[in-house]
Amino acid sequence: MSVSELQVGEFLAALGERTPAPASGAAVALTGAFAAALVELAARFAKDEAAVTRAKALSTRLTQLADEDAAAYTAFLETGSEEARHRTIEVPEEIAANADAVERLAGHVGAQLTSSVVGDAEAAEELARVAARVARRLAELNA
Repeated sequence: MSVSELQVGEFLAALGERTPAPASGAAVALTGAFAAALVELAARFAKDEAAVTRAKALSTRLTQLADEDAAAYTAFLETGSEEARHRTIEVPEEIAANADAVERLAGHVGAQLTSSVVGDAEAAEELARVAARVARRLAELNA
């Protein structure tokens, strides 16, 4: 079953298992996806439909990357190939790039808000920032 098909409790249980995947890459990707969903919420209050659409796309892509990260790491453990190792670097780098985009979008949307929802945009910005930083570190460790 893919990471994206798991319920939250199932995903948390899978993270805690003594298995190679899902692990930190998938967790970071989903953190970015959660941040993007918060941006979507804030963008709806800001009545910024372009930001809503972009946030949804980022959330979808980050959720896909959670699955891709788990698959990449599993493939590397199974094959040890250079191609598989490269993928364990490439996926976290893409997670970081998408999380960076979420952070920027959160800042853009947050600047439009005057309501209490600004806290959601700020939370999204922080979550995305951390997701990007951790994803970059994972790519470094896999290099």
